[in-house]
Amino acid sequence: MKALRRWGPAVAWAGLIYLFSSEVFSAQGTAKWIFPFLRWLFPAAGWPTIFFLHDLLRKAGHFIEFFILSLFLLRGVRGEQRGWTLRWALASIALAAAYAALDEFHQAFVPGRVASPGDVLIDTAGAAFAQLAAALLSRRRSEHS
Repeated sequence: MKALRRWGPAVAWAGLIYLFSSEVFSAQGTAKWIFPFLRWLFPAAGWPTIFFLHDLLRKAGHFIEFFILSLFLLRGVRGEQRGWTLRWALASIALAAAYAALDEFHQAFVPGRVASPGDVLIDTAGAAFAQLAAALLSRRRSEHS
């Protein structure tokens, strides 16, 4: 039961990322609702700007998804222990990067999706930034104790 409590959030979040890899969340799929929102938000923006913002939002989504996954992985990796260590952080980043690569491999077989090594880099950067944030937070907590 303890393992489920520790690893459950990471597994559930990985499942959500898997769902986001479906055709519904392809660039063409998300454009159906993001484009109208961006046109409403920026009525004077031309189509090149709308396309750029759409792509930027999608890449930010990758970063945020794996930022969160990395924090959940840290929770699983460290077990019942508290705090942050470089070993735990590197393990969390490695697991997130491996899942990012598997996710992109999966997308190569999904209609309307393509595998992108660049997305793996964005995902891994999100995971690394999460560990940096966790390290800073842990350091701050230890200084206040």
